[in-house]
Amino acid sequence: MSEQITITGSRPGAIGPGRLVLAVGPSGAGKDTLLGLAKAACADDRHIVFARRVVTREASVFEDNEQVDPEAFRQALAQQAYAMHWEAHGHCYALPRAIDDDIRAGHTVIANVSRTVIGAARRAYADVAVVSITAPPQVLAERLAMRARGSDGKIEQRLGRTVDDAAAAPDFTIMNVSSAEYHARQLVRIIKGDRWDE
Repeated sequence: MSEQITITGSRPGAIGPGRLVLAVGPSGAGKDTLLGLAKAACADDRHIVFARRVVTREASVFEDNEQVDPEAFRQALAQQAYAMHWEAHGHCYALPRAIDDDIRAGHTVIANVSRTVIGAARRAYADVAVVSITAPPQVLAERLAMRARGSDGKIEQRLGRTVDDAAAAPDFTIMNVSSAEYHARQLVRIIKGDRWDE
């Protein structure tokens, strides 16, 4: 299984002064659900931007992604249209270059990414907060089985993934086992820089 991170572009210094909030965690953790609720809660704040990932796999009703075919992805990559991109489970993922402009404008950008990008993102951006959204293994397995999305690959492989990089350690961890609304409120407080664990 190939999983790689490349952050593209000329970066003489870390990009700021805005903040990059990276949501990471295993498949089945409920990241997209919490991000969707958090996005709705932050809709009136123009300084908070939820980045749409570009993906080369079939789009899901549970995700707010932009689906492209592999050739279009390669063309965009050649044109340096992506701020960062990575591969996982035979698919390509990217965040658009526009997030750099948002961060330079002082906005907070939230993105759902692979844990493998964290180290490079911490080097490329001045203010990065990593939020791990997870759940117990049995809960993850049950959620993946219910989702039954063919492009997910084998459940055992997805649950067994690890990232051996100290820079990938999260700043916050949300154990998503209670109500989605409660945990979304936790995520919103993290995004806004408020006390989150109340």
